Amino acid sequence: MTEGSDGHTAAYTVSVKALCAFGAKAGDLDLRFVPAPSAQEGIAGHSLVQSRRDDDYQSEVSLATVVGDLRVRGRADGYHPKHRRIEEIKTFRGDFDRIKANHRALHWAQARSYGWMLCEQHALPSITVALVYLDLDSGEETVLEERCTADALREAFQALCGRFAAWARQESLHRATLAASFDALVFPHAGFRPGQRELAEGVFRATAARRCLVAQAPTGIGKTIATLFPLFKGWTARRTDKVFFLTAKTSGRGVALESLRVLGRGCRSLRVTELVAREKVCEYPGRACHGDACPLAKGFYDRLPAAREEAATRAWLDRQALRELAEAHAVCPYFLAQEMVRWSDVVVADYNYWFDGSAFLYALTRDEVWRVSVLVDEAHNLLERARGMYSTELTESALDTARRVAPAGIRRVISQLHREWRAVQAPQTVAYVAGNTVPEPFQRALQDAVAVMAEHFAQTPEAASGPLQQFFFDVLQFSRLADSFGSHSVFESHVGVEGADTLAIRNLIPANFLRPRFEASIGTVCFSGTIAPFKFYRDALGLPDDTLSLEVDSPFRAQQLSVQVAMDVSTRWRDRAGSLESLVNIIATQFAARPGNYLAFFSSFEHLDAAREALARRHPAVPVWTQSRGMREAERDAFIARFAAEGQGIGFAVLGGAFGEGIDLPGKRLIGAFVASLGMPQHNDMNEVMRERMDEKFGEGYAYTYLYPGLRKVVQAAGRVIRTESDDGVLHLLDDRFARPEVRRLLPPWWNVELVGAA
Repeated sequence: MTEGSDGHTAAYTVSVKALCAFGAKAGDLDLRFVPAPSAQEGIAGHSLVQSRRDDDYQSEVSLATVVGDLRVRGRADGYHPKHRRIEEIKTFRGDFDRIKANHRALHWAQARSYGWMLCEQHALPSITVALVYLDLDSGEETVLEERCTADALREAFQALCGRFAAWARQESLHRATLAASFDALVFPHAGFRPGQRELAEGVFRATAARRCLVAQAPTGIGKTIATLFPLFKGWTARRTDKVFFLTAKTSGRGVALESLRVLGRGCRSLRVTELVAREKVCEYPGRACHGDACPLAKGFYDRLPAAREEAATRAWLDRQALRELAEAHAVCPYFLAQEMVRWSDVVVADYNYWFDGSAFLYALTRDEVWRVSVLVDEAHNLLERARGMYSTELTESALDTARRVAPAGIRRVISQLHREWRAVQAPQTVAYVAGNTVPEPFQRALQDAVAVMAEHFAQTPEAASGPLQQFFFDVLQFSRLADSFGSHSVFESHVGVEGADTLAIRNLIPANFLRPRFEASIGTVCFSGTIAPFKFYRDALGLPDDTLSLEVDSPFRAQQLSVQVAMDVSTRWRDRAGSLESLVNIIATQFAARPGNYLAFFSSFEHLDAAREALARRHPAVPVWTQSRGMREAERDAFIARFAAEGQGIGFAVLGGAFGEGIDLPGKRLIGAFVASLGMPQHNDMNEVMRERMDEKFGEGYAYTYLYPGLRKVVQAAGRVIRTESDDGVLHLLDDRFARPEVRRLLPPWWNVELVGAA
């Protein structure tokens, strides 16, 4: 609730941007290729325009007003009091005349809204309203301006607010109902599982203090509900706007949605939206996102209000519900979901919607100044995913293909880029070289190529498809990461066979990129069954120094899991072939002693194949099924289906792959596992570069590069065996190195490890 200047209390607050997007958008959804500036480029463009103005010019002017029950707030880009001139700055690339009319109408609505708010604040009878369009490539400004009376601006602004008023009343009622429901919410089960209350209390305390939390909690205690429930109970006190539940995999979204259904029984007004990748929900794959190509894009914004209104009453908007709604209203399900994020309480989405460089949820949170709590599920996956988000590569074969299909003007800059590429690799005498800088001539060639290709696609958007467009995206990403290059990354050159040469920027430490994401939330909880040592993840991910940590004790007993280290097996590369006989004998002996379902994990497909063949030769009666390279979803499902409660056999899989985590095989479906690897990355030039960088940054190069990531995969895989307090099973760690003190310290403390076989 916000009190206006007249003492009236406003029930609902909305930003100028959201108000205009709600009431002033019309016409087609049009994502025809426009080389849109990045957020950083947009900020830099605004700063450039503002720096050109005189000393009286005011930048980023905060404004607010109250209309009825509505409080509207925002920041005008610039105001010159002497000239009584308000400016709304927009950045673009390409042909100014190609900016769509409905986009420009939206820009005018925003500028005029700020104009009225300034007139009201300073009692001005009139004001000049200007749209300033900055061409990022040329630096030139195109200015559209009009002199407006305060009365005309007030009338237009009140009309906008009028269109939003009914929705605002609905939203105010929803928020009040939601807050009351959360205050009255009780835990949805008869009691807490062992460890579940401890986790829930840890989340509650951390978010109450506006601190981040890294929590390790064992499988089976109900981590998802234990993290969501305290955020709902603290919703009112924290003045929360939204909760973002972020997952690494589709299966994680399913678990989150099921937990939200359970919690929703005590809070029926809860609005939940699931975000799914565009290619997975597109109704017209292969067609471009604009009205000339897709019927769902044609008139999208004209049909959106009715779809939005029904969606808000439905509350539950998972993938299927969104598809049904979108079909009923003939709108795009992907962009309907993005619209409904604004009006949802909980959003379930992939990591990249928050942590990626162009993350939708992060950008919207900053624009709307939302107070969000963020839950990061299976957060041990975030490190590798984030490294991928901030890494990129260019292949010579892609460059050659793009050059062949490019028109003459573009072919010239691609050829120049190739010349600088060759200059980078000319002195290279080995297959792999890593550098601490991106060579300036190559970086300039990247920038030139981006500028020329961006201009081409802006002038001819119908040409935006195929290998040339993909090459442009690759070059653009490379150029942007080159601009932000630092000690967190390396510049890599790979020289291979003809056409296989590659240049890459590989991120090693994503902390610098992720830190602003953690700062943008009122609290982030990173939780997993295996996210230790905490310092490793805090350092690598860029979590704040005051991040709290919590390790929840396992509810399982040592008697439930027999853990044996095979001291006569070595899976080191030089010893692997010689240890195969001992390895398969252990597997066969265990299977004979207790027939049932087992998983056997290996460091690579090569080692897996060798072990499978050795087992088949020496013990052909043991049933085996194997993971294969590039398994499709149906094939993965068939692999899992072999683990029937009454079944017998051994599934061979690669450690760290699809079957090492995220699968649930309780009871007799899985009674044991064999882990024939410490899971450590290969000792090669690329990983040695990472080890050196980790040593420079954190003083623990070997542990941060090899030991911690490897043992995390081992513990994850072993965690498939004991899923409930009634399970029992066996775990064979097939490598003598598991007996080392520095390794045993990283194994779960509830394991009772026995050393067997000759050392």
